[in-house]
Amino acid sequence: MNAKELSYGILRATGIMLGIILLLYFLYEIQSVLVYIAIAGVISLIGRPVVIFLKQKLKIPNQLAVILVLLLVLSFFTGVVFVFVPIVIEQSQHLGQIDMEAFRTDLNDLNTQINTYLGVEEINIIEGLKQSEFVRNFDITAIPKFLNNVFGILGAALIAIFSIIFISFFLLKDSKLMINSILVFANQGNEGKFQRVFNKIKILLSRYFVGLTMQVSVLFILYTILLSVFEIRNPIAIAFICATLNLVPYLGPLFAGILIALFVISSNLGADFTVIILPRLMYVMLGYGICQLIDNFISQPMIFGASVRSHPLEIFLIILIAGLLFGITGMVVAVPFYTALKVIAKESLSEYKIVKRLTRDL
Repeated sequence: MNAKELSYGILRATGIMLGIILLLYFLYEIQSVLVYIAIAGVISLIGRPVVIFLKQKLKIPNQLAVILVLLLVLSFFTGVVFVFVPIVIEQSQHLGQIDMEAFRTDLNDLNTQINTYLGVEEINIIEGLKQSEFVRNFDITAIPKFLNNVFGILGAALIAIFSIIFISFFLLKDSKLMINSILVFANQGNEGKFQRVFNKIKILLSRYFVGLTMQVSVLFILYTILLSVFEIRNPIAIAFICATLNLVPYLGPLFAGILIALFVISSNLGADFTVIILPRLMYVMLGYGICQLIDNFISQPMIFGASVRSHPLEIFLIILIAGLLFGITGMVVAVPFYTALKVIAKESLSEYKIVKRLTRDL
């Protein structure tokens, strides 16, 4: 190799590295747009079966079917807003009417009863809060900044909703839009392979996200019934939050259980801990455990087994690894990302034994 070829190789490698860095920087700068596209893609995967049903069974034109599906999505989010906004307003009004002395007395009474029941040394909750670093370092001037941030978040949320709905409309309207965009990256003659991989991934992920929607819906209904039976305030809102938390594998149900326990205690603040709070808490958590058993033995096997065609142990290990590497976000996207990788591996690396083993059910 002469000096000219060596220089050309170095320049070429430098150019490639620079191009990769610029591409990564560009993707970082437009990450919000990528998130909009990803969410719109999920909506299109969930809504596609409904659009097909409306077109084939009810003979509704494609564009009208897409509009109806998006109206259904908007109605859902509007319903969520109408559930939560009155609760926020109600709680804001209650905050101004709270008798802080009575609240402090109830909180310390609860603390005393718990300490007595558990046989531990008494700890004053109010004094502990006063000594916390957050309370001691609280700056009143941060309130205007907080309000500005709130309005900024609301404006960004409106832009996000419009963008997601706009992108979802075209993804649902033209089922080939995404595949045509991907095919531009395929080499001449490999279009068929790209199309097979894309269609398989789309079918599996569509089943997976529809299954997740059904799982959250079932949990929402079960939690609402449970909280309503025990007369916990705002059962619909709490049930929705806790059901949504279950989208985070393994950790989500744990956080949801803690949240429900806190709401049970707060709803009965001032009552006797041994006679009222503890028995009610035990009954509610027993009901919550039954809901989780229904989810673990009925809902999840249906989703992971029938949709993504993966063994439960395989899924557990993938979620665990993704959680260690990328945190909560990794746990949420682990299953769909792994499913897509399996389909690509089966199409491109089927000669390897481990690939055959992992993709035998696809």
